[in-house]
Amino acid sequence: MFIPWQRYADDHARTVDTMTAVLLFAAFLFGSEISMPSNDQPDAAGPTIALALVSCGTLLLWQHTRPGAAVAVTACCVAGAIACGHLITPLLLGPLVLALYRLTVRTGRRTSRRHYLAALALIVPTALFVDPVAHPWQLKTISPAVWLLFPVVTGNVVRLQRAYVDAVQARAEYAEHGREEEAQRRVVEERVRIARELHDIVAHHLALANAQAGTAAHLARTHPDRVQGLLTDLAGTTSSALRELKATVGLLRQADDGEAPLAPSPGLAQLAELTQTWAGLDVKVATEGAARPLSPGVDLTAYRIVQEALTNVTKHAGARTARVRLHFGRDRLTITVTDDGTGVPSSVADGRGFGLIGMRERAESVGGALQAGHRPEGGFQVTTRLPLYPDAPAPRERTP
Repeated sequence: MFIPWQRYADDHARTVDTMTAVLLFAAFLFGSEISMPSNDQPDAAGPTIALALVSCGTLLLWQHTRPGAAVAVTACCVAGAIACGHLITPLLLGPLVLALYRLTVRTGRRTSRRHYLAALALIVPTALFVDPVAHPWQLKTISPAVWLLFPVVTGNVVRLQRAYVDAVQARAEYAEHGREEEAQRRVVEERVRIARELHDIVAHHLALANAQAGTAAHLARTHPDRVQGLLTDLAGTTSSALRELKATVGLLRQADDGEAPLAPSPGLAQLAELTQTWAGLDVKVATEGAARPLSPGVDLTAYRIVQEALTNVTKHAGARTARVRLHFGRDRLTITVTDDGTGVPSSVADGRGFGLIGMRERAESVGGALQAGHRPEGGFQVTTRLPLYPDAPAPRERTP
């Protein structure tokens, strides 16, 4: 029954306040009729009704907007009732009790304590020195102190409880907002990863197909007997590109990503197979130091960087020879790809091309670094340093 009444009070605040003021008005008048058996009832009906009206009317108008003024007015009305000879009872203190409660809930502990002491400073001396009826001193001092302390304590408890609930809700909203931001960040990272993967697949195969087609066109004029073999290789290259693209798009269309078929990620173990696919480009691979197994993220990153570097050599450098050097250090793998070409566009040479941007992003994703630029002796060089044991290995990528 508590929740429906609370909802009704929130939805009909003005009606509830009016009903409360009427009840307190009746309680004030009823409390003014209570007296000690040995004392005569004071004859002050008119002033008592006026004080009750002022007290409850002020409470109705100011308890939410000006709670401090409501406490002051209701305390003065209680003091006026005491001066009329009425006994201090909880019913007579009703409007002041509610005003103190409203003040304590809306303000801090210090403000409510000041108003509590100020109300006592007005009521107790009035009861001791102005009361025309000789009521017991305990009812003039201890009774109002106890009854007025009750709304202060209760209001502080309610205020702290509301603050706790608000803090819990704020933390829940912050956590929910954090989860949404994390989900959005993961979506962005996944989109970048997919774009990088598609770029590597498309750029590699198109560059290779372009090189094979150009070589076939040249041999068609000089060595027609060798064209058939190149056209067969070209068909295989385009078929491989279509298969990889179809597999990648198929992964994106999977309704349940956890059940999507996964293929092993390529790595440096497939480097020899990669270097043999370039028509018209002599690729030489040299390994320095003791080769060691790499984490899946670093292995895939190394493979993709070599693949993209050779793709750039074919597309932009116009080179005949490329060299790939793998140097296994104590805690780093250094990959150097050089060529003897000369035709490198400025957008690639200064690192503004998408290929170099993708290679840098791949290297940085596993804690590495990449440098690219012209060599003094001619040609172009891409140098990548990757940690053998990254602090935060990149998650294993799905690769068709």
